[in-house]
Amino acid sequence: MELIPIEKRTGLTREEFIENYLKPSRPVVFTDLMKDWPAINKWTFDWLRENHGQIDVPLVDNHVHDADKYFQTAKTMKFGDYLSLIEAGPTDLRLFLFDIFKKAPSLADDIIFPNIMDGFLKHYKFVFFGGQGAITNLHYDMDCSNVFLTQFHTRKQVILFSPEESARLYHHPFTVMSKVDPLNPDYERFPAMKGAVGYETTLLHGETIFIPSLWWHYIRYVDGGFSLALRANNSIFTAVRGGMNLVRHTFVDKSLTKLLGVDWQHWKEQKAVENAQHYMKEQA
Repeated sequence: MELIPIEKRTGLTREEFIENYLKPSRPVVFTDLMKDWPAINKWTFDWLRENHGQIDVPLVDNHVHDADKYFQTAKTMKFGDYLSLIEAGPTDLRLFLFDIFKKAPSLADDIIFPNIMDGFLKHYKFVFFGGQGAITNLHYDMDCSNVFLTQFHTRKQVILFSPEESARLYHHPFTVMSKVDPLNPDYERFPAMKGAVGYETTLLHGETIFIPSLWWHYIRYVDGGFSLALRANNSIFTAVRGGMNLVRHTFVDKSLTKLLGVDWQHWKEQKAVENAQHYMKEQA
């Protein structure tokens, strides 16, 4: 498996971005896209704890995709207590895909939607918090939007793979998930991973990574910290595909997980292996 560094750009214009990154579906890291956000310097751990620490937040852990705990909340805490927890050291508890703006509407005044492209979904703003060493497993976003993920204060490692690598990544059918670990690939169990080509970067404070629609991403919290994701859609076709994903997840995957439990999970794993083997035979 090969990991190629993701290009970092300063002063990237709208025209350059659209031609060189959006149209060819190519990731890039902006060093200054959100530099005018009040949030960049305002949203510190201390400020968030003092002003919004009373909010109750739902947390997930590393078992969020287990058949018996599928997408269930592992624990609920006061936001301020959770911030102190991730500042203190490693924990697998994560605040995942959380719309904090519904709980604290004034925070919306601290961000500005960029004009780097059209189609931003202004009602879908999500924050992600995690402790040192916490992992977001490899997946692509169910709604198939383009994602602009901005990091605050600490570091976050991001690994991306294009949609063309899906078979090599042992994509679980009826989901947007993979169980492979790109940091520690098990080539005996997942031999197709040997030929995979991915892209990697470590996001620093104020940097924003552009994750193109349908691209797989794996995230590791180098330090306890947080980021904010904005989403944009430039294609009706990906919007339709996102709707189909939602239907599959809600009416097929979740239903069969509830009905069959571990057996359904095992079937998906086996099918992913079969698809990868078929792919390798075609490539031989």
